[in-house]
Parts: sequence; C-alpha cells; structure tokens
Amino acid sequence: MPGTRNGLGHDLDPLTPETFTSAHEELRELRGRCPVAHSESFDGFWALLRHADVVDVLTQPDTFVTSVQNVVPKVAFTGRRPPLHLDPPEHTPYRQVINRFFTPARTSRMEPAVRRIAGDLLAPFIGQGGGDLCDAFTHRYPGHVFAEFFNLPADLGMEIREVTAIYNRALQEARDELVKSTSLELYSIAQRIIAMRKEDPLPEDEDLTSALLAKRWQGQPLPDDLVLGTIRQMIVVGMIAPSVFIGTMAVHLAKHPDLQQQLRDEPELIPAAIEEYLRLYTPYRGFARTANRDVEIGGRHIEADEPIALVYASANRDEAVFDEPDRFILNRPNIDRHIAFGLGPHRCAGESLARLMLQVTLEELLSRTSSMELDGELEMTRWPEWGTLSVPMRVSAA
Repeated sequence: MPGTRNGLGHDLDPLTPETFTSAHEELRELRGRCPVAHSESFDGFWALLRHADVVDVLTQPDTFVTSVQNVVPKVAFTGRRPPLHLDPPEHTPYRQVINRFFTPARTSRMEPAVRRIAGDLLAPFIGQGGGDLCDAFTHRYPGHVFAEFFNLPADLGMEIREVTAIYNRALQEARDELVKSTSLELYSIAQRIIAMRKEDPLPEDEDLTSALLAKRWQGQPLPDDLVLGTIRQMIVVGMIAPSVFIGTMAVHLAKHPDLQQQLRDEPELIPAAIEEYLRLYTPYRGFARTANRDVEIGGRHIEADEPIALVYASANRDEAVFDEPDRFILNRPNIDRHIAFGLGPHRCAGESLARLMLQVTLEELLSRTSSMELDGELEMTRWPEWGTLSVPMRVSAA
C-alpha cells in the first residue's frame, strides 16, 4: 500500500476525537517538531503543515497531480468528476466553462436570491430562540443556493436540497455506505438535469449545464460521462465547506460578544472579518496531491504516487507567515497570503460565490439578532474537513 513503508512512523493520528481547539494545538506542535508528517491511517499518507511547503506543491502542478487522489481520506467512490479529478490540460475545458459562471459580476446578480434563502432559513431558527444552527441552517443553505444556481424547477430543487443535506452529514460522519448511496442519487439528479437541458436548453451564458453541453474542445463535444461527472461535482462542490465553516464563525462570535456587537454596528467590517475567519478557521486539511516522481520535502523522502495531504488549516496559522496566528485580528495586514481557496490551476472557482454566501449569512444573522450564545456541546467534523458538525445556540431576536 502507498505510504505504509516500514520506519516512517505515525506522526499524526487523524482519527483522534477533537474539541474546538485541540486540532490546531496539535498542528502547532507538529509544525515545530515535524512539519512534514506521516500517518499510517487511511492506508498511509503524508501531511504538509507549513505554508511554504503547501504553496510549493500547489504551484507545481506538473509534478504534484490531483488525478491520482484529490483528498485524504480518499472519498471518490463513483467515477471521475471534472475538473477536480483531472490535471491540466485535460481539466482545462471544464474550468473554462465553470469560470465564466463565477465572475464577481455574475455572482453579484445572485445576491437577492442568496439573501432571500438565508432569511427564509434563519427566520424560524431565530424565532424559536435558537437550536442547532447546523441542522437548521448550515446543512441546508448551500443546497438551496446551488439549486438556484442551476436554474432548477421547484420539485428538482427540493430533491437536490434534501439529498445534499443527507450526503453532507454522511460524508462528515464517515458513513461510507450512505455516502455511496447518496452519491449515486446525486448522479441520478445530474442525469436528469442534463436530460432536461438537452430537451430544453437555456442560453449558454445563463446556464452552466447548457454551456457544458455546447462546449467544443479540439473540435469535439465534451464526453457525456465527464459532463455528467462535472454536474455531479458542481452539485456538491460548494456544500461541505460552507456548512462546517458557517458554524465555526458562529462559535467564535458567540464566544466574543464584543465582536458580535462591533459587526452589528459596523457591518462594513464583515468582509474583512470573513477573510480573517477564512484564515483562522480554514475548513480544509485533506486536499491531496501525489508526486509523479520521488521527491524530497523538508528532508523527508516521498515516493511517487504516495498521497500528500495539503493541510491548509495548518498553513494558514504558520507562525513564519502570520504574526500571532491563533488570534483573530480584524484587518490583518497580510491577510491576502491566506490560501483558504487554494492556489494554482485548481484554486476554488467558486470563491466569489462562497464569499457572497458567507457575507450574506453574517449580515442576516447579526442584523436579525441582538445576542448569540452557545447552548450545549459542540460536535466537530473529521478529516478531510475541519469545523463544526453541530452548534447548539441560544439567540435573542433583534
């Protein structure tokens, strides 16, 4: 098995139960002692913890590829899904289409719908004085937004919301059989979306599915199975990170009522707060690459095709880059060096929509409440994400 060579050791145990602070405490200790760590879990993998090492790998796509394994642990059970499962130049035509739909101008046109969705989901949660923010809001919100993004009719939109909520929870709880079964349901939904657009296409500049079906690459249409994989990937790509990250932001705000009030009084500071939250509470610690040749990183020999986890959550708290990295500092001077959305050819295409979703969420949550407090034990996700799975809260309506 790759990564299980004798004598490598077990520097990092990704299966250890975690609290809200324990993972970052362990990562801080490992950055100082063993910044290129090895784990025997998940059939063996390496973990890069320093900012410089992660950036080096992300900016060398010819050597460090994503097509062998794109995440630790490996969770792709049901086929190739562009563009994340492909390397340049094979992934290029899919990114060309996708990138057209995530420009800042196009994203801004979604703002009224995103705000309506956020308000509709938050209203009952706030009206009843709180509850589990993740169950009530974070597990549901992304599915509603992406149903809007795909221009889906009401019945199909409702189905995608229900299935993605189950898939989201199953993936974070590492329930592999449920992940597989719901993944197949998502493929079925993607097939129906494609069939609908083949029968009744929308203008290519208004609908991603129609644009993929119309795309020609080297004179040929994109392969049917990879168009299907792309739609399936897009249905889910924006689900997991917002669902764990929004709960995490809410935990921090609940612990810092002064910051809550500052952002209520000065909502223009919310975009800067989100950038610092993205750095401080980066939800990714398992995006992976494999080298197509033997390499040496940090004095450790890594063989070709061994999984390498790029631990963004550690890199964004690297003391060599960020002063007082474990503190929330509004308007941090070098905040642009955070890599929460990655770098290189696989940098998150949907980051403008993600930022919009996060900004609208904080604006609506803070403007509709006068206080937010934690009201029970947190439940944390497991690898490959870092963040919250359950956030019981008590809130007072504004």
